[in-house]
Amino acid sequence: MILYFDACYLVRLYVEDRGFESVRALAASAHLACAAHGEAETLGAIHRKFREHAFTASQYRHIVDQFHADCRESAFRWLPLSSAVMARLHRVYATLPATLPLRAADALHLACASENGFREIYSNDHRLLAAAAHFDIKGVDAMSA
Repeated sequence: MILYFDACYLVRLYVEDRGFESVRALAASAHLACAAHGEAETLGAIHRKFREHAFTASQYRHIVDQFHADCRESAFRWLPLSSAVMARLHRVYATLPATLPLRAADALHLACASENGFREIYSNDHRLLAAAAHFDIKGVDAMSA
């Protein structure tokens, strides 16, 4: 089984943020996929935690080294942002209600997951979860279960 995690969930594999136990347990039960840009988002979020003094410089280096090692060992299937993904994104934005704030990075995750045949996407981002149905995909927050 392969689960699609957005960067919010991937970060919890390395940082003990709220709900990390649930995310790690879920990750241990399956293989993981994410859009290619999720790699940069994950590194950016880990660096943000470092800037916010959530851990020391030594701990930060260890976390980043572990993430790089996991990437090298194919712990994640990084999905390309193909022309089909971009076409899906264009179609959804063309009909998205003005009341639904959807960031581009989140739309890329949703379009990528949907175009790659995923029926669910795992995240705790409330905007992404609210927009999931517009991409014919179910948004799941396992941390709220």
